[in-house]
Amino acid sequence: MRLALAMFTVFPVPGAESYVVDRTTARRAVLWLPLVGAALGAVAALPAWGIATAVDNALGSLLGAAVAVTVLALATRGLHLDGLADTADGLGSHAEPERALTIMRQPDIGAFGVAAIAFTLLLQTTALAALLHASPLLGGVALVCAAFTGRLAVVLAAGRDVKPARPDGFGALVAGSLGPRLQTGYLLAAVVIWVLPALDGRNELALGLTGAVVAGLLVTDLFRRHAVRRIGGITGDVFGALIELGTTAALLTIALVVG
Repeated sequence: MRLALAMFTVFPVPGAESYVVDRTTARRAVLWLPLVGAALGAVAALPAWGIATAVDNALGSLLGAAVAVTVLALATRGLHLDGLADTADGLGSHAEPERALTIMRQPDIGAFGVAAIAFTLLLQTTALAALLHASPLLGGVALVCAAFTGRLAVVLAAGRDVKPARPDGFGALVAGSLGPRLQTGYLLAAVVIWVLPALDGRNELALGLTGAVVAGLLVTDLFRRHAVRRIGGITGDVFGALIELGTTAALLTIALVVG
């Protein structure tokens, strides 16, 4: 957990500089990633809930959503948004795999990357604003669910049948490192958690949360397959793109079903 926090968030972790990141430790960090996502979602949900409650109108909901999305980006150093932009530039270039990978490694950002970030943040903010306007508490729960789902997509994308697109980088450390038992366990836990509202008679919320997990994982699986076809495997940038796409798809699904 400590390594996952050090690698994927801005929060200071004592002794983090002494950690050796190899295939074993990277694998363990990825296993904690969905829980880190849920925690980040909860942190970002607090100011959103406060603003939407204090300013009980559409503007308050929109402002709360914008603040929450900003907090998520800042809490992760914009790491996943950067991965989304790099992946969009590489795949959008329609270049050969080696050239696409080179484009993804370049530090600048192109038109595809800018558009990908803009559309993603717009969709996340709009969906979350609709949920906060319906209920500040619902918006907070939805954000936790979405942040969890986006990172669960990485756990599934690191299965043993997945190959890295290049021999170095974070993708090479993690790709193919997780077995089906661990992945299935996470999936079952996610379904159980998100159907709990049904026990309290909140069937619509249970349906929305479960649908969010399913939609988020379906979208990210399709995108992962597309990336593998285009560049021959997975990279750290693709993992970042999966997180943002999964989070967005989950938020949109809950907003459509419940909001």
